[in-house]
This record gives sequence, structure tokens and C-alpha cells, in this order.
Amino acid sequence: MFPQLRPLLNLTFAFLIAISSSLRADDWPQWLGPQRDGVWREDGILEKFPRGGPKVRWRVNIGGGYTGPAVANGRVYVMDRKLAQGAANPANAFSRGSIAGVERILCLDENDGKTLWQHEYDCPYTVSYAAGPRATPLVAGGKVYTLGAEGHLHCLNTENGKVIWSRDFKKDYGIPTPLWGFAGHPLLDGNKLICLVGGDGSTAVTFDKETGKELWRALKAKEPGYCPPTIFEAGGKRQLIIWHPESINSLDPETGRVYWSEPFGIRSALTVSTPRQSGDMLFFTSFYNGSMAFRWNAERPSLIWKSAKASEKDTDALHSIMSTPFIEDGHVYGVCSYGQLRCLKANTGERLWETLSATTPDGKEARWANAFLVKHTGRFFLFNEKGDLIIAKLKPTGYEEISRAHLLEPTNRDPGRDVVWSHPAFANKRIYVRNDQEIICADLTRGQ
Repeated sequence: MFPQLRPLLNLTFAFLIAISSSLRADDWPQWLGPQRDGVWREDGILEKFPRGGPKVRWRVNIGGGYTGPAVANGRVYVMDRKLAQGAANPANAFSRGSIAGVERILCLDENDGKTLWQHEYDCPYTVSYAAGPRATPLVAGGKVYTLGAEGHLHCLNTENGKVIWSRDFKKDYGIPTPLWGFAGHPLLDGNKLICLVGGDGSTAVTFDKETGKELWRALKAKEPGYCPPTIFEAGGKRQLIIWHPESINSLDPETGRVYWSEPFGIRSALTVSTPRQSGDMLFFTSFYNGSMAFRWNAERPSLIWKSAKASEKDTDALHSIMSTPFIEDGHVYGVCSYGQLRCLKANTGERLWETLSATTPDGKEARWANAFLVKHTGRFFLFNEKGDLIIAKLKPTGYEEISRAHLLEPTNRDPGRDVVWSHPAFANKRIYVRNDQEIICADLTRGQ
């Protein structure tokens, strides 16, 4: 090599590395993103929304559902529900019956929203809040795993939608549908697909990801709740956390053997929000019963603090209904029971501030008012129930809104007001989000 060319080649190599880094795009293949932690790690994302909001690249009509999209390898996966001809959901969303219809698994082209394939199956609904399926698809290894509201678990080929294997929780385990359906997002761990199921000894069940064969089952509870299985490490052990409405449980993810259980009775079986870990602290929050924080290791955890008030209205820490909180630098950020975005001291539960700015349009409390929190670099993207996407900084000193854009119309009337309660996906410098009528893809690239 000519010595005089070496500096030029080094500069060219550095430039190519920089370009490669700036063009890096990440998928969002499951609940809460690639690492299942609610963090969006892509570079090149806009700082503020342009006038008129981000450019919508495409929009596609779909049916009802709370299922968030998953994005992987150039494809978008989402579930919906179509009512049978002449069928209708009850006027009272809490009512239950048998409502004819189908659930669908849709695979769309990431670039234009074109349907690449769909799989549908007959699925009469017996659930309350019957808009559609709840759990986000999980994509890995050329397969997509989906869980419907009535307990239909599918493993499909991502290329063509062909069913590789399936299970029916109600039929296989002799259990009824929970009041608000099967909603615990399945967790993939090695060769294991870990699911919240229900029943005597089968509250948690693990299946072989390739065949659907049961590998182990564990725990007994009157109701399974709705909390996603989650794995953390503490004391040198990987621990599978299953939070059902009677207790918090730590299991060996390989065998289902119970390491420890801590009683935590939850009213109306509302174990929903994903547990959060911060160092040696494990944090839980629920709508009626509030929060509980543990310090834990390889053995039993010890209580750090617990909400003193078991109320949806008279709250003292964080009483979340569906939004997963975020813990950072010794502080908890999350949405409380009536839409209050709050900041707590993680080690005491002391409330530092609260605001309704991120959740309600009129600054008034609303039961179950919600926003989903996703961290990106030094700020958060919050998608609220009115269809607004907000860029904001959340600090111990307060809430600082940077920019806001309206993306979707709230179309779901189940809570008595118009809402959209579907977690977005952030992938390839875009947001993918749906209501009960359409799914859209909007560009969040810096410099658009």
C-alpha cells in the first residue's frame, strides 16, 4: 500500500462507520421493544415535530383491538377482530355474553402497509371490553407468536402466515376466559415461550417454541391476572417474575420451580403493569392497591415500602391501570389511576410532582386516563389515549413538554369516552400505532 494513501483510507473508513451508525435502524419485535424495557435506542430521531405533525407514510384500515404492533425484518404484525354479520358489542362494555366474530393476525409491508398475508380464526368473544385482542405479537427466528383475547396461542411462519403450531388455553387447561381476556404478553426465553395461562397449577405455562409442547407448568391462583411474565437477574440468579392477583412469585425459568412468593392481594385481579427493576429494587403498581417496592437478592425479597391506601381515587403513590412505569436515577415516573403523570422517590414512594398535561385535554382527572411512556436518549415519547404523541423531559424537578402532535383519532368508547389504548411501536425511525379503525406509520426522522 502506498503510504501517502493511508490517511485517506483511514478517513474513508471512519466516514463509512459514521454513515453506518447514523443509518442504523432497530426493529420493535415484541412488547416494550427489543429488550422488553420500553427504551427506544435508535439515532437520528427528530427533536421536535414539524408544523402539522410528522409525515404519515401510510395508513391501513383494520378492525378493533388493543394489541400493539410489532415490527421486524421489514414487516409489521398486528392483531384485530371482526364482528360477524349482524353481531354487535354490548352497549355496556362490562357486559359479557357470546359475541360472534373472528380474530385476525395481519402481516403488513413496513414500507407501504400492503397486506402480505393474514390468518383468521373463528373466535366468539365472552370478554368484557370486547374491542379485540390484547397482547402484542412476538417475532423471532422466522416465527411470530400471538395470543388472542379468548386464549388462542399461535405460532406462525413469518414468511407466509402458515400455522406451525397452536394451543387453546381454555380447552387445553379447562379454564374460563378472564373478565378482560387473556392479556399477558408471552415471553420468549431461549427455547421457551412463557405464558400467563391460569388454572390449578397452570397459572404460568412454558411451551417449546418450535413445537408448542408443554415444558413445565407452575402456580395456582383463582385468577391469572394480566401481567406479562418478566425475567430479571438478582443475586446471580435469573428469576422469572409471575405476578398474579394473590402474590408476586419468583421462579426458575428453566424448570418452573418456585424460589419465593410474596403475598400481594389485588382487587378485581388487576395485575396489569409490567414489573420494573432498578438495581436491587423491584417495583409493582396496580389500580386499586397501589405500589409495592422490594429489595431483593437470590433469596427472599424484603419490603422497602408499600402504598398505605388501597383506593382508585384516594391514592398515595402510584396506582397505575395499564401503563408501565419507568425508573431512572432513583425516581419512578408513571401514570396514576385518573391520569396523573407522577414522579416518586423510588426508595420511599414519596410523590414529588404530578401533572395532567400529558393525558387529559382539559386538565381534569378522568378514570383510567392513560399515556404510554417510552424512553429515548434524554427525553420520553408519550402516546396518550387521545391519540397525541408527546416529546417531553421527565425530571425530579417536573414535567417539561417539548413538542406534541396529534396522530390518531380516539375511536374506542368502552370507558364512556373516546380513547385509544394501544401501545405504539418505534422502529426504523418511525412510529407504528393503531386505533379500532386503522393502523398508521409516521416518520420520526430528524430533518424531515
